[in-house]
Amino acid sequence: MAVEISEHAQRLLSLPLYGALGTVRPDNTPQVNPMWFDYDGEYIKFTHITSRAKYRNLQKNPAMSFMVLDPDTPFRYVEVRGRLVGEEADPTGAFYVHLQNKYGNDSDVPPPDAAQRVILLMSVEHVSGQ
Repeated sequence: MAVEISEHAQRLLSLPLYGALGTVRPDNTPQVNPMWFDYDGEYIKFTHITSRAKYRNLQKNPAMSFMVLDPDTPFRYVEVRGRLVGEEADPTGAFYVHLQNKYGNDSDVPPPDAAQRVILLMSVEHVSGQ
């Protein structure tokens, strides 16, 4: 079933804004980190490396929550809840380069950890906000 996403939420998900990604640690406590992201109309995508805690968290529990604040009115936001539904290898760091350019760091240079890079795909199962 498709989830309806308001114009306001779509706008926030299309801008180069930092979001807060929440995952669940193995001890069932939350972990929240700032993240670059891209939204392709179906999935929210993140670049990550396989040695970090967030990646391990998602391997054990694929539940995710992601929030983006409206920079014009910080009391307005969008929260997306979903889960990790896929992962794509990105050994050249191409998606990282795409995101760094989106976020204003014009460069074609991949990160030094490119060999460990993956693209995480988050489903959009519930959208809320104001």
